[in-house]
Amino acid sequence: MNRIAAHTSDAPRDAWLVSFMAGTPFRHLAVLCAALAASSCAVVPTYERPATPVAAEYPGGGQANAGNAADLGWESVFTDDRLKQLVRLALTNNADYQVAVMNVEQSRAQYRITRSASFPSVSAGGGYSRSGSLSTASDSWSASLGTTSYELDLWGRVRSLNQQALEKYFSTTAAQRSAKISLVAETATEYFVLRQAEEQITLAAETLKAVEESYALNKAVFEAGAASELDLRTAEGQVQTAKINLRTYERNRAQAVNSLVLLIGQSWPTNLPAVSPFSASNLVAEVSPGLPSELVQRRPDILEAEHDLKAANANIGAARAAFFPTISLTASVGSTSAQLAKLFGSGTGVWSFAPQITLPIFTGGQNSADLDAAKVRQRIEVINYQKTIETAFREVADALVAATSYASQIEEELKLISAQRRRYELADLRYRQGEDSYLNVLSAQQDLYNAQQDLLQARFRKLSSQISLYKALGGGWK
Repeated sequence: MNRIAAHTSDAPRDAWLVSFMAGTPFRHLAVLCAALAASSCAVVPTYERPATPVAAEYPGGGQANAGNAADLGWESVFTDDRLKQLVRLALTNNADYQVAVMNVEQSRAQYRITRSASFPSVSAGGGYSRSGSLSTASDSWSASLGTTSYELDLWGRVRSLNQQALEKYFSTTAAQRSAKISLVAETATEYFVLRQAEEQITLAAETLKAVEESYALNKAVFEAGAASELDLRTAEGQVQTAKINLRTYERNRAQAVNSLVLLIGQSWPTNLPAVSPFSASNLVAEVSPGLPSELVQRRPDILEAEHDLKAANANIGAARAAFFPTISLTASVGSTSAQLAKLFGSGTGVWSFAPQITLPIFTGGQNSADLDAAKVRQRIEVINYQKTIETAFREVADALVAATSYASQIEEELKLISAQRRRYELADLRYRQGEDSYLNVLSAQQDLYNAQQDLLQARFRKLSSQISLYKALGGGWK
C-alpha cells in the first residue's frame, strides 16, 4: 500500500496505474486488490470549486434598499395583472418549458436506473420436467432464489457512475429552473413590446388627427389665395407620414401578439384583466443585485455548469476504476425433488456460488484513452463553468447600468417634451397669425413627435433592463 500512497497527485498516479496494471504479475494484482479493498482507496478526484473570475462587487452598486432577487417570485416583481395572467398561461402551456420539465423527469429516471446497479438483483425461479424411457418415467421439481452478475464495487466504478448520474440530474433540474426564469422574462419583455406598440398607436393616431387639422387649414387658406402650394403640400406630406407611422405600429402590435400567442401556447385570451398605464413607475419592482459571490449560489445556469463539472469529475473515477479487476458474483439457493410434496423437505436443498474476476490485461489502450478523455472533459467543464460566471457577471452589470441610466433619461425626456410642446404651440400660433411660415410649425411638430417616441422607447428600455436584471440575478430561486 506504501507504493500506492506514494502517488497522490492525479497525473503521476494515473501514469503509474496504467504501467502497473499492464505489467504486474497476477500475485501482485492479488496483493493490490486486497490492499485497496482494505483501505477503501477512492478513485474519484476530490472536487474543489474553481476560482470565481469576477470582481468583488458590481459596478454602480445597485439599489441598496430594493428587494433581493432571490427572495422575490415573479408575481412579486410584476404588478400588471394582465401580464401576470399571460405568464401563468406560458408556464402552463409553453412547449419548450414542458420539454425542460420532462427532461428533469427523464434525468431522474436515468439516475434511478444507474443507482440500481449498486444493489444486487434477486430473482426467484421454479421448474418442472418429466423424462424417461418407453417403460419408465420420472418427474423433477425445482425452486430457487438467487442473484446474477452482481458487481462488487471495490474500486468505486459503480459509485462513480452513480454520482455522475446524480449530478446530471441536478444539472437538468437547474436547467429547468433556468428555462422557467427565461420564459417568464421573455413573456414579460414581449408583453411590454406590445404595450409600447399600443402606446405608439395612440400617439400616432393623435398626431394624425393634429396634422389632418393643419392640412384642412392650409387647404382652406390656399384656396383663398393666402398661402403657397408649398405649405399645402408640406401639410399633405405630414398627413401621409402619420398614416404610414400608424400602419407601422399596428403591424408591430400584431406581431407582438403573435409572439405572445406562441409563448403562452394558446390563442389570444379574451378575458384578460385591464392593463396598467405604461407610464406607471412600478410596473417592474426594483431588485438588489447583492454580491457577485452570491450569484454563484443562485443563478441556475451557473449551478447547471457546476453540476456538469462535478459529473465530469465523477466520470474520471469511473475511468480510473476500469484499470482494476471487475469482480462479479452469481449465487443461488433452492431446492430440488422428484416429488412436489417433498420439494422443501430435508435433503433437497441445493446451492451454488460462482464468483468471477475479470482482469484488464490488454485493452489496446482503450482504458488509457478513456481516462485521458475524461480528464479533458473535466478541464472543458472548468472553462465552461468559469465562462458562465463571467457571462452572468457582465449581464448583471449591463442591466444595472441600463436600469439606472434609463431612469434618469426618462426624467430628461419629460423635460424635453415639455419644451418641444411649448415650441410647437408658439410656432402654430405665429403661423395662424401670419407671422411665420408653416415650415417652422412642421419642424416643431416633428421634433415634438420624435421626443414623445423617444420617451416611449426609454420607458420600454428601462422596463426591459429591469427584467434583464431580475433574470440575470437568477430571480426567484428560493
